[in-house]
Amino acid sequence: MPSALPAGDPAPPDGSLPPAALTGLGARPFGVYVHVPFCATRCGYCDFNTYTAGELGTSASPQSWLEGLRRELDLAARVLGTPPAARTVFVGGGTPSLLGSAGLADVLDAVRSSFGLAPGAEVTTESNPESTSPEFFAEIRQAGYTRVSLGMQSAARHVLAVLDRAHTPGRPVAAAREARAAGFDHVNLDLIYGTPGESADDLRASLDAVRSAGVDHVSAYALIVEEGTALARRVRRGELPMPDDDVLADKYELIDTAMTEQGLSWYEVSNWAASAEARCAHNLLYWQGADWWGAGPGAHSHVGGVRWWNVKHPAKYAAVLASGGSPAAGREVLSAQDRRIERVLLELRLATGLPVEVLDDDGRDQARQAAADGLLDPDALAAGRCVLTDRGRLLADAVVRRLT
Repeated sequence: MPSALPAGDPAPPDGSLPPAALTGLGARPFGVYVHVPFCATRCGYCDFNTYTAGELGTSASPQSWLEGLRRELDLAARVLGTPPAARTVFVGGGTPSLLGSAGLADVLDAVRSSFGLAPGAEVTTESNPESTSPEFFAEIRQAGYTRVSLGMQSAARHVLAVLDRAHTPGRPVAAAREARAAGFDHVNLDLIYGTPGESADDLRASLDAVRSAGVDHVSAYALIVEEGTALARRVRRGELPMPDDDVLADKYELIDTAMTEQGLSWYEVSNWAASAEARCAHNLLYWQGADWWGAGPGAHSHVGGVRWWNVKHPAKYAAVLASGGSPAAGREVLSAQDRRIERVLLELRLATGLPVEVLDDDGRDQARQAAADGLLDPDALAAGRCVLTDRGRLLADAVVRRLT
């Protein structure tokens, strides 16, 4: 089942924000995230807020979700007063491609209607390779999407089986080529490494497949066994081993080497791009602490130091909005200390690093020690920035703990 929402304070029924949160709105980058909660099947490792048709029954549908989405985006425009045009839009899930090209066009039209798009806006949709086609890509490109992110996970059939992925091994590469042929300059493939039973040769085969696809962006994430998932139950029963940290580190280095050979450079610990233009601007907005409105069941938002999250179930989401209320289930107003710690947590993961001035005195001492230990670049530190070394990337979470 999907993971639980965080604890927080009650959110205002009308969705209003403190005046301080709206100060400077528009001066900071602003994006829109749209959560599509529908999946054809549930992958064994996934704890995202997603639902299959069998789980929903007649309680919710793509149409009721879309009606709720339009209402929430209009509510967002009222709450923000003069809403800034979206510099980025990211449609995620779930499986957005299950909406079809017409449904995705409706989603983007709803964002345009409530916010408008800034000139040159990046507009991304995630897609399951099995629910795409050349026609699908041509139609969403015509609708205004500029970037596609495809879930590949692995090219090894037995690895996909452990993950309960529904696509065939060769389909993600074919889909990436179809997207490029339809006019998408920016195409991402997602990999998951460290799945039980995945050998180094399996991972190399996946990386060779990525190379053949000719994409300009790759995301690679170590498998995390999330509580409440089918994968976690299999590990607990002893059917599968837990991923080994040393093996994960070796596989990360293998991926990084392959990406470099393909002309892709890391710009965030788990992301590689062929150029500055190929980087995911929407995710950079998250990592750099900018503003975004997350619309849809269970979506999270952040504006001016206020973070909030929506009710999770699609039926409740649609019903609350139909009654004229806000779908926000809770929120928190971040203190200056909260924001400082989050900035360290997020910006340190970037290749550009973190300004040393963000750290307190103890954090600066720890940064100097981390550089002596080979975790931070000493030259960058002398120039006023904390930048992870190659070894530091393998231990990024530990470095964050030291600096905070």
